[in-house]
Amino acid sequence: MKRIQQIIVVEGRDDTKRLREAFGDVDTIETHGSAIDDATLRRIQHAQATRGVIVLTDPDFQGQRIRKKIMAAVPDAQHAFLPREQAVPARSGGSLGVEHARVADLQAVLGHLFTLSTAAPEVITREDLWTAGLLGGRDAQRRRELLGDELNIGYANGKQLLRRLRAFGITTNEFAAALRRVNERIKHD
Repeated sequence: MKRIQQIIVVEGRDDTKRLREAFGDVDTIETHGSAIDDATLRRIQHAQATRGVIVLTDPDFQGQRIRKKIMAAVPDAQHAFLPREQAVPARSGGSLGVEHARVADLQAVLGHLFTLSTAAPEVITREDLWTAGLLGGRDAQRRRELLGDELNIGYANGKQLLRRLRAFGITTNEFAAALRRVNERIKHD
């Protein structure tokens, strides 16, 4: 089994436990919820400077808040996104979480890492999102969810999606190809 060089940033100890089931000896930094403090951010910055970090938070609102704080403090961190349907607990009533993911899903998602780009070579516009049916309309949320899965950038609302596409340097060609796959999936649903 290959050892992951980077330190993985997760929300809690159950996430760490699940990652160790998937990868064996893996190092993590746990944020202990969305109220991530300055000391934890400094640990993440130090980890990035020494070994690199991978941010893997839950695909929910709190996970997005944590990711946003880390992105502001450590813009060159790598990001892995777990699709929402892979983070559903076995029992109903629980919340989405990395700790609920299957080992194979975690191994696959960590194969799709992104480092934030300071400048995207091509600019995807808000109009592109409207034209693609990703803003407004009755299927927009589902289309954004599928697109996030296709591009391995996670679910985002319309405003976040535009920023994320630009931040991760998604080209117009990559966007168009992923959109074609989304349209095929919707057609077959």
